[in-house]
Amino acid sequence: MTTATPEEFISALANGLAFARRSPVVRRPDEYGLSYEDVQFPASDGTKLQGWFIPADSDKLVIANHPSPCNRYGYPGHLAEYATPFADFEINFLPDYKNLHEAGYNVLAYDLRNHGESESADGGVCGIGLLEYQDVLGSLRYGRERLGIDNSRIGLLSRCLGADATIVAMSKHPEEFDGVRAMVAVQPVSLRALAETATATIPGGIESFERQIKQLTSFDLDEMSPLEYAKDVTTPTLVAQVHQDSATRPSDVQGIYDNLATEDKGLLWIEGTTRRFDGYNYFPENPEQMVDWFNTHLG
Repeated sequence: MTTATPEEFISALANGLAFARRSPVVRRPDEYGLSYEDVQFPASDGTKLQGWFIPADSDKLVIANHPSPCNRYGYPGHLAEYATPFADFEINFLPDYKNLHEAGYNVLAYDLRNHGESESADGGVCGIGLLEYQDVLGSLRYGRERLGIDNSRIGLLSRCLGADATIVAMSKHPEEFDGVRAMVAVQPVSLRALAETATATIPGGIESFERQIKQLTSFDLDEMSPLEYAKDVTTPTLVAQVHQDSATRPSDVQGIYDNLATEDKGLLWIEGTTRRFDGYNYFPENPEQMVDWFNTHLG
């Protein structure tokens, strides 16, 4: 195997972040004893989204928004063809849904555009929330209509890309989120933090990346961040982040957290690992703080 040149590395990095590779949905809720329904609903721009509705005997709903390149199930990094330097192990969100269901919540989990089984849109571009916020709006509308509830019965479990998309949606359309009682945001991120970390040892690397990501997505690098949008978030929010995440830097998520307009917020640093993707398995394996956040705010 030949080693990539710095130019090839940056090109691959830019393309990999601009166009997420689809991964298969290899597990389903019935593996965990959960009844579910396959559902389809439109994003606010009409993009067709595929998901699961897991019913419970209550009027409380948690909507799950996933990271990239994951889907509603997680990520099959344990399969050789999907293993990456960031995730050569499985990310499995099904325990999240089981834990929430056992706590009395209906769950809506779905694939964002260009991920899993949902429709392609925007030329396949991943907008780090700037396009996917329309999916969050669609899921919120579907969830309200499905259960005949208002926002006071809804919580949001939003991870990485899903967290960025949720924060952007809250800023652009605050009226859609009026009364939403709680959010758990796992590892929201600015693309600059990821790119600067990845290109730190390459002279001129971040400048090259910045040019390429603009050409691929039409977005400026600093646009692709929830940092400024967070100033409009008034929903009570628990943020969780791998503290020594080798793929980014703690100051990025600290800045996002600090900018959240709500005074009812908490920041959970996940210790004992440097692997970003371990953060996505944290609540499936340690659900207490997540469930308690929803229980406290949704009653």
